[in-house]
Amino acid sequence: MSSPTISLPLTDLEKKARNHGLISSIAFLIFLPLGVLVARHVRTFSNGWWFAHWITNFIISGPLIFAGWALGHQTTSQSFTGGHFKDRHQKIGLALLILYLVQLFMGAFIHFVRTPSIFVVHRPPQNYLHAILGIAILALAAYQVHYGLYTEWAFVTGNLHPVPMSAKHAWLALIIIFWALYGLGLAFLPRQYKQEKEGLLLQQDKKETEGRTA
Repeated sequence: MSSPTISLPLTDLEKKARNHGLISSIAFLIFLPLGVLVARHVRTFSNGWWFAHWITNFIISGPLIFAGWALGHQTTSQSFTGGHFKDRHQKIGLALLILYLVQLFMGAFIHFVRTPSIFVVHRPPQNYLHAILGIAILALAAYQVHYGLYTEWAFVTGNLHPVPMSAKHAWLALIIIFWALYGLGLAFLPRQYKQEKEGLLLQQDKKETEGRTA
């Protein structure tokens, strides 16, 4: 007769690290990608895409990102890993927070600030930068979560309770689903560029008409 298996409860440090990883993963692997997919798939069919994009990436993702970051900071304070922003995971976490804030300000600038007339029939460069930075953030976040699951958890907690394989499988599934859907959304690029050019030309014609009648 085999002896019963004793399952030890998670320590306070492990609970905080788990909550940090869970909340941050929900923000960076679910809601931020969802906001990107809304922009990629819906913008050519509905003018309401920007509102959904803003709600998802700022109103929902923002509090989750800040809460996850705060929990990570507290976890580091309680662990014996040499202080803050010393290892790769901590440095990337800080970089992701800064990049997210930059991306928010850039998105607000693009939406609310009038573009100089030199770009009237072309997409302004900040639009391309916003898209590229968004993809870079998601790629870096995917690596960050992977590093947390496979390396940082054991380093910080001592690996008394290893990360379950279900969490690692969930990471892989979310990455595959996002990039597959994003790749499909690229098929809408020609339609998007055509609509944007037509809209910019209409704005230019309107300005010229107003100038002649003034």
